[in-house]
Amino acid sequence: MSGPERFVTKQPHRGHPARASATIGRMRRTLAATAAVLATLVLAGCSDSGGDAAASTPSPKPSPSVAPVIPFMKSVEKARLASYETGIPPFQELEVFPPKWCKALDEGHSVEWMFDMSQGGLYPVGQEWGTEKGDAYQLVVLGVKAYCPKRSASVLEELRGLGAY
Repeated sequence: MSGPERFVTKQPHRGHPARASATIGRMRRTLAATAAVLATLVLAGCSDSGGDAAASTPSPKPSPSVAPVIPFMKSVEKARLASYETGIPPFQELEVFPPKWCKALDEGHSVEWMFDMSQGGLYPVGQEWGTEKGDAYQLVVLGVKAYCPKRSASVLEELRGLGAY
């Protein structure tokens, strides 16, 4: 065989395995770096919506939110209400009250109105459990603190005015 003909094959050129591996590794690193840069740009929000002031002031990061039922039920448990000495009502039954209390307060109603069974009808009682009035007042304070804290001061003021808290 003569010189140049002995290297000719009918298969495509595959190159050196070590060089191919290095090239693939370099391509993966480049792809990963590009993806990281794009992700950073997307997360950083590349749009300019507020001019220089917005660019110089970092926006606060939102804190992870917790469903208000969790701190509410924890505070009910910690309060050790006399009405619940034999056991706290199921949270599925108890958790329905605070959002309704907050809605009533937002509409301008009082705690007394909420607890009046002929008006608000929001006294905390269930099919198999009840709440003494003093504990009910404490329960509404705990619920308002967890679900609509901006109403806490007015609820406390009302209950103090009644001599109930």
